[in-house]
Amino acid sequence: MNSSLPTFREPTAVEKLFNRTFGFLVGLGLGPSHMYLLQVRGRKTGKLFSTPVDLLELQGKRYLVAPRGRTQWVRNAEAAGEVTLKKGSTRQKFHLRPIPDAEKPQILKAYLDTFKREVQRYFSIPAGSPPEQFAALTTSYPAFELLAD
Repeated sequence: MNSSLPTFREPTAVEKLFNRTFGFLVGLGLGPSHMYLLQVRGRKTGKLFSTPVDLLELQGKRYLVAPRGRTQWVRNAEAAGEVTLKKGSTRQKFHLRPIPDAEKPQILKAYLDTFKREVQRYFSIPAGSPPEQFAALTTSYPAFELLAD
């Protein structure tokens, strides 16, 4: 099943504009409580890049999932080993623990079930599916546990 999923799902021009606009508002502190502006240094330029993300809280832990696959923020975060989450004037720095594929099904299920409205279009199985159905998708969705700095 995951062989049909691209390693990166490019946003449309409208999605890019929405992300910039919504990211600006989230950065100001507006938007749902689970939304943050992720900031990460570019792996080649060192420039600070930002994008809005949904933060999954599950069993007392915090996770980031990349529904579009190996995006630029994922590659930059992997290279840096850390990210900053911003909301309003609050900034929190986190180290990243990449989630092994064996641990991903439960996290991917919780992510899709929690943020169905925003991310269902990036998943080939519907929200509410059992965790076993996510096993075939694990290599297509990078996921990280956030560890407080």
